[in-house]
Amino acid sequence: MSNSNQQLSVVETFRNLHKSGCFLIPNPFDLGSAVYLHHLGFKALATSSAGFAFTRGLPDDVDVIGLDVMLQHFREVAAATPLPVNADFQNGYADEPELVAQNVKLCVDTGVAGLSIEDRIPGASRQLYDDAIALERVKAAREAIDQSGIPVVLTARCEVYLVQKPAPFDFAVRRLTAFADAGADCLYAPGVTDPDEIEAIVKAVAPRAVNVLAFRPDPNLSLANLTDLGVRRISVGSALARVGWTAFMKAASDIAETGEFTSLAENNSFAELNALFRQSTERS
Repeated sequence: MSNSNQQLSVVETFRNLHKSGCFLIPNPFDLGSAVYLHHLGFKALATSSAGFAFTRGLPDDVDVIGLDVMLQHFREVAAATPLPVNADFQNGYADEPELVAQNVKLCVDTGVAGLSIEDRIPGASRQLYDDAIALERVKAAREAIDQSGIPVVLTARCEVYLVQKPAPFDFAVRRLTAFADAGADCLYAPGVTDPDEIEAIVKAVAPRAVNVLAFRPDPNLSLANLTDLGVRRISVGSALARVGWTAFMKAASDIAETGEFTSLAENNSFAELNALFRQSTERS
């Protein structure tokens, strides 16, 4: 099967996952974590810009991690398993809709099955693009995907909860509805946790799919509860990467502070990990 036909097949699988029910789409931070998530039986994966940045000792910032570096990361994760991969493409690495469109075409070429475009302006100001430009950016991404001939799933993100604007719910509903009308396949407002607000967002953008971020322990964010609310998919963002960093930082700090190695007692064995990755290599 050619690479193009293989991508089309994976994209079809990914699109079908969004049609009914609710699926988990965890976020690996490198190739090993992607392989392990496939091993656990997840049906799709999503990259995490923050998780990847931390593996390189860098902040989660499009001005620090270049476009070419991020595209190569997408390419490697998409090739690491047969699962559909959604690319966390942040702001599309551009402000202007025309440049967003150019970069989206490059993103599609990496072999991903989906990509997300957010409405937050990069930098420390925690500002969102104005309504008109935010909408044009989504339309440009939609047009670029259509022109590519590879119908990857377009997720449009509204970051209003993360930038802590007043009345985030009203803002999110208005903007996500506009994004749905502009051609987004999936809508996403990371940070929303209230069940009533989640259900209202689902109804506002129907029949388009909704992604919810499960970024902390919260009974409202369980698979069962979100399925009941009509959510189609659940991601975890940088949470798994931060779980790994938390364990590493604690163990390393204990060694540095005590000169003892008790923090290494509950490690998974070398043999277990080596066997897992050997099997993955043999399958490929």
